[in-house]
Amino acid sequence: MRIGVIGTGRIGTLHANTLSRHREVGSLILTDADPARAQRLAQRLGETAAPGVDEIFRWGVDAVVITTATAAHAELIGRAARSGLPVFCEKPIALDVPGTLQALAEVAAAGTVLQMGFQRRFDAGYAGAREAVRSGRLGRLHTIRALTCDQSPPAADWLPLSGGLFRDTLIHDFDVLRWVTGREVTDVYATGSDAGPAMFREAGDVGTGAALLTLDDGTLATASATRVNGAGYDVRMELAGECDTVVVGLDDRTPLASTEPSGPPPADKPWTGFLERFGPAYEAELCAFVDVLRGERPNPCDGRQALEALRIAEACEISRRERRAVALGEVPGA
Repeated sequence: MRIGVIGTGRIGTLHANTLSRHREVGSLILTDADPARAQRLAQRLGETAAPGVDEIFRWGVDAVVITTATAAHAELIGRAARSGLPVFCEKPIALDVPGTLQALAEVAAAGTVLQMGFQRRFDAGYAGAREAVRSGRLGRLHTIRALTCDQSPPAADWLPLSGGLFRDTLIHDFDVLRWVTGREVTDVYATGSDAGPAMFREAGDVGTGAALLTLDDGTLATASATRVNGAGYDVRMELAGECDTVVVGLDDRTPLASTEPSGPPPADKPWTGFLERFGPAYEAELCAFVDVLRGERPNPCDGRQALEALRIAEACEISRRERRAVALGEVPGA
């Protein structure tokens, strides 16, 4: 099969490498807003570079992988759907609910496949947590704690395009919370702090945020994130039940230092970023997409899943701005 990759930045390069090695993928056509970058990657991989998006569709491909800037996702999803092409797209579909719903309507009308890139669903730790919950090992869940901490902040000029901390970063925690527990969020209370670098205030964003979420079975969950965590890249989820407690993301590279005399030593080589921490998961989700294209498995993460995670993020943004609890029913798209 021949796959078009639109966007050859960090994630696009990673995905192109995975697909170029896949035994079921015959060839790739790569394009990027910076044609020279796509050309360099194509030469390195022995694939073909296209001067623009139009050529991806005109030259003919069997599927499309979208890893462009977020603002282009919805339009490209719609164009692929109208061309009858299956799509893998990095999150989110769009930065707002109306744009997301429009893209989903085009996919539904065309009857095509849209698989979303929530890579934590393919991480061994989160899969183990899901099994612990679904098997009954934990008993009744009472508390969940999730966190995502970036070691270094993103570029200042990217922040206004990101959608903000809840839509860009914590959306991963919201998605995997639903996936691990099988429950829905009913209401949220969120807040944030812009006390860090001035670029967050200038972008109307926060550098640190936290949300209290109530699930539909009464379980309480907290989700927090920060853009500047000097110790390293830290992503964890703790799930506490009446019978047992488990944690995702606790290993010899977790950037934690114990103050207990008999505690474990600090990590010698803490995680530095998401590409390193979730490398195997990123590869697994692209391999899953190839399996979907071959009809060998159902879509593991369709567009409705992305919509539900975005609705939680939207509710958190409303809560942060208005300083009040927000029911998910206030956000359209249910």
